[in-house]
Amino acid sequence: MKRTGLISGILSLALIVTAAFAPVASAKSPVEADRTVYDFGDIMTSQGPVSCSFHLKNVSSKSVTILNVISSCGCTEASWTKEALAPGEVATVSATFKNDSGPYPFDKTLSVYLSGEKQPLVLHLRGTAHDKARPLSELYPVHLAGSLGLKDTLITGGTMSQGQIKSGEVKVANLGKSPIKLSFKDLDSGLSLKVIPDAAPAGSEAIPAGGTATLSFSIKADRSRWGSSIFRARPVVDGRAAGQVIGIKVVIKDDFSALSREQKAQGPNPIFENGTFAFGRVKAGEKIKVTFNGRNAGKQKLVFYKADSDNPAATFAPLPEIEPGKTAVFEATLDTSLLPKGETLVIVSLVTNSPLRPIVNLFISGVIE
Repeated sequence: MKRTGLISGILSLALIVTAAFAPVASAKSPVEADRTVYDFGDIMTSQGPVSCSFHLKNVSSKSVTILNVISSCGCTEASWTKEALAPGEVATVSATFKNDSGPYPFDKTLSVYLSGEKQPLVLHLRGTAHDKARPLSELYPVHLAGSLGLKDTLITGGTMSQGQIKSGEVKVANLGKSPIKLSFKDLDSGLSLKVIPDAAPAGSEAIPAGGTATLSFSIKADRSRWGSSIFRARPVVDGRAAGQVIGIKVVIKDDFSALSREQKAQGPNPIFENGTFAFGRVKAGEKIKVTFNGRNAGKQKLVFYKADSDNPAATFAPLPEIEPGKTAVFEATLDTSLLPKGETLVIVSLVTNSPLRPIVNLFISGVIE
């Protein structure tokens, strides 16, 4: 739900389809990375430049070369192993964030182009730069099980494909006066977590008092999950289970990496007559029937795996399957009693079996009086 004054920006955004070595990029990538996200956590602008490294292992049967590494902005510089990697060899991508643009949260990307691969491997440098010191309890405002500090209980993991292993990391903190041992229970299937203290005695797994740790996660999707999905786990601090779980939210789409360009062109192709359903002005509390007319312009049956919405006010009828050349109606209901008065925009995302449009975004807009 958003104000219509923001619709143009939201449309642009919505149409963008984001420990041990773990596969990245796609299920059939020739390299495995030790991490795809490096989280610096909270740093001071007075520190100046900060650096990190990623390690990529060639797990294919052929030689692989890093052709180029392109940064998302001039504030991040990268260097990398230039020599070709024989099977089993490991390359290093080193990056430096200049940290010279003032206090702000940052998420910079490095696009790593590999020989024989059309799509780059994307690496992230994240953190928050501050111009003055702040108490750890403010930097980590969510407090669980007494001493555990988090920035949020919901972690954004980005977009992934079926069969891919999605990895990432965030920082957590020990807000107490004694070291703590952090573990997890009740993990959802497909999720694994590992806690690495940032500063601790060799061999110790405890997070020092007033210290931080890197919480790394790894998610493997199966075909029981599609679209927006949350993988949950319950933190346990020194044997004490937290009353609240944490979640890692990802968007799961189908994997078309093994298809050729010709095979993708022969697949299903969803086309909607109008991507926006405008209901005009209605009284608060009304339930609005929403319809979108869809056509399969492709050459194989079109299947909708799931319909998601950014607002629970939208619910959906059973999703149709559309034969090549045929049309069907996609139906939803919008319960305006769950929405505030004023201008409204609800985004609907359909997850499909189309290599050309694996995620289709539709919009419901109007004014509630």
